[in-house]
Amino acid sequence: MKTLKIIKIGGNIIDNDFVLDDFLKHFSSLEGPKILVHGGGKLATKLAHQMGVKVNMIDGRRITDAATLDIITMVYAGKINKSIIAKLQSQQCNAVGFSGADGNTIVSVKRPVKDIDFGSVGDVQKVNTETTNLLLAGNVTPVFCAITHDANGQLLNTNADTIASELAIGFAELYHTELYYCFEKSGVLKDINAEDSVIENINSTNYQNLKDQGIIADGMLPKLENCFHAITNKVKKVCIGKPEMLFNSNSKFTTIQD
Repeated sequence: MKTLKIIKIGGNIIDNDFVLDDFLKHFSSLEGPKILVHGGGKLATKLAHQMGVKVNMIDGRRITDAATLDIITMVYAGKINKSIIAKLQSQQCNAVGFSGADGNTIVSVKRPVKDIDFGSVGDVQKVNTETTNLLLAGNVTPVFCAITHDANGQLLNTNADTIASELAIGFAELYHTELYYCFEKSGVLKDINAEDSVIENINSTNYQNLKDQGIIADGMLPKLENCFHAITNKVKKVCIGKPEMLFNSNSKFTTIQD
């Protein structure tokens, strides 16, 4: 069974053209089948301000009304996704851009309203691998943005970390899937101010202890939840760290274990 790498990049890479170009150069050199997943960075917020659309965030999560959905569709599925595709083509990495609606690849449901109505935000229900796997078999790299659909004509803003995790799980029946979350830190840190304090292995036992101590908190919690969701659903390897973990065998990063 072949190994498939699913790699998610965030705003720290997307928002810096030099960093993005360097990452995509190295990404293109990775051998074997691979899928790239990207978030939206700061561009959607910047464009919303320019267009006079109010940006509503609660606990770091974007409230997606109709006007906001239009903007993030333009930015995520348009500007960012197609710029990445063009840069990959310049590195002789043949790639195709996807939202979850393209090829019916990722179907979601609108998040139920509890204490907060997040608007057109999706929770992933199903990953369909058929279309994407045809591309992988032809040595084409799919690049997913953070938008899915509900199979009834509605696009949905969807967390990119979750998309990456669900793709890794969806392909686990066809490949040995490996999931990599690339961000600005060298991994999960014992001390947020000490870059060399990487916790190299996290399992379900010490994860609870790290949460109880407040070492893992805030925005890292949903990322780790996605990691454990993947590793307990047949994904072979899950790692968090700087992009160097993909290309430099001496780099430190965090590995998530069942």
